[in-house]
Amino acid sequence: MYISKFIDYLLFEKKYSTHTITAYKSDLESFSEFYKEEYEVASVSKANYQQIRSWIVFLVDTGISNRTINRKVSSLKTYYKFLLKTGEITSNPLAKHHALKAPKKLQIPFSVNEVEEVLDSLSDQKDFESVRDRLIVELFYATGIRRTELVNLRVSDIDIGAGQIKVLGKRNKERYLPLLSTVCNTLKSYLELRSDVQVNQNEAFLLLTKKGVKIYETLVYRIINSYFSEASSKVKKSPHILRHSFATHLLNEGANLNAVKELLGHSSLAATQVYTHHSVAQLTKVYKQSHPRNKK
Repeated sequence: MYISKFIDYLLFEKKYSTHTITAYKSDLESFSEFYKEEYEVASVSKANYQQIRSWIVFLVDTGISNRTINRKVSSLKTYYKFLLKTGEITSNPLAKHHALKAPKKLQIPFSVNEVEEVLDSLSDQKDFESVRDRLIVELFYATGIRRTELVNLRVSDIDIGAGQIKVLGKRNKERYLPLLSTVCNTLKSYLELRSDVQVNQNEAFLLLTKKGVKIYETLVYRIINSYFSEASSKVKKSPHILRHSFATHLLNEGANLNAVKELLGHSSLAATQVYTHHSVAQLTKVYKQSHPRNKK
């Protein structure tokens, strides 16, 4: 009963996607079945931390990854937060739970050549969508902007004369990012073509579809994935990998870590340091090629 109310809460109040809600429901049903079989109690709202911990141990023993277990426990924790909010329980049994250690997924950036190949493939195309797509690739690679930030860029955020854009990041934190002259040139071409598009109510937004409506995140993903599938054999080809490439390539060329942090809009260096393993690999290569002792 409470679970169905929780699902309605996710659907109608939180407006989560069908895919996310299905995952939450599956995770809760998984614990509910275990709890009922192990402790002969139907309502998981009565579970304590030790009982939940026994479920976590059971999951570990099945051999599934710590990352998957953490996701399942996170779903359960969110459910208990809901029960706490609605007054069904007085304390969250998972309030002090610490997630299991999980290895970070290695994000492989695109090479400089792969990025250049995509940009070259778009350089001779002069129609609205091709120029827009080139601008999207250039903005990701030249600024390290997030996908949500890119989608929400407004025409008023662009200052071609000053060579910069204003970005509204997480927690509504503004930052100004410099633009390369090549990006400014593409922006000028795009804005000329954009003026001929019949815009709807979203005319304030910079990036539009050919129907004149604000571009959306799934379309941006498809654009990046489509072009880079032609140029790269890497498994993951997404806007985040292009942002990742921006940071990695800057660090490889000797950029200061703090400067990259500011460009990415990270609140701490810890978030930026995930990109340094690739620059360390580059440094190691240069070191081995250059050190006199290694040449011997």
